[in-house]
Amino acid sequence: MRTAAVERITKETQIQGTLRIEGKGRYDVQTGIRFLDHMLELFTKHGGFDLELAVAGDLDVDQHHSVEDAGIALGQLFAKALGDRKGINRAGYYVVPMDETLAVVAVDLGGRPYLVYKDKVNVRLVGDLQSELLEDFFHGFTTHAGANLHAKVLYGRSNHHKVEAIFKCWARAMKFACSKDQRLKDQLPSTKGLL
Repeated sequence: MRTAAVERITKETQIQGTLRIEGKGRYDVQTGIRFLDHMLELFTKHGGFDLELAVAGDLDVDQHHSVEDAGIALGQLFAKALGDRKGINRAGYYVVPMDETLAVVAVDLGGRPYLVYKDKVNVRLVGDLQSELLEDFFHGFTTHAGANLHAKVLYGRSNHHKVEAIFKCWARAMKFACSKDQRLKDQLPSTKGLL
């Protein structure tokens, strides 16, 4: 089983987390921002991971540190749990319709961080989450996971659905990218021989 634990302590946030890639969709997420909790819960469920994540941040200042650092910690968890990445599929994509909304996410766990994020959210808050911080969350994740992530809402009306569709797509894309191909179990998924 591929598992990891991280503890990230700064003057702005204190984070503890554990991840099991081959999980059963179990979660215990507490970030202090309920909408972010909800998105990480459904990410865990749809990805089939097990995730515990506790974030105590300076929410009296702003949500930025908590949201970005949650993404950083999650990226660190995946990087540690994936280990040398031998035998993984490495890349995955998914398309999710969420009522009137359609989103697509593609991810490559090849060690080269990059983010393209287009959610078409046009309000300041989605639930209790400052919507502009979603890009910071995913940037923190990609940088620390060594992931290339493209996330895009093609169309939609509900801002809640736009964000939820992205997190569900991301979960399914990550599930496939993290999965192992038994035929290639001792090989790195790269012609370079290095990730």
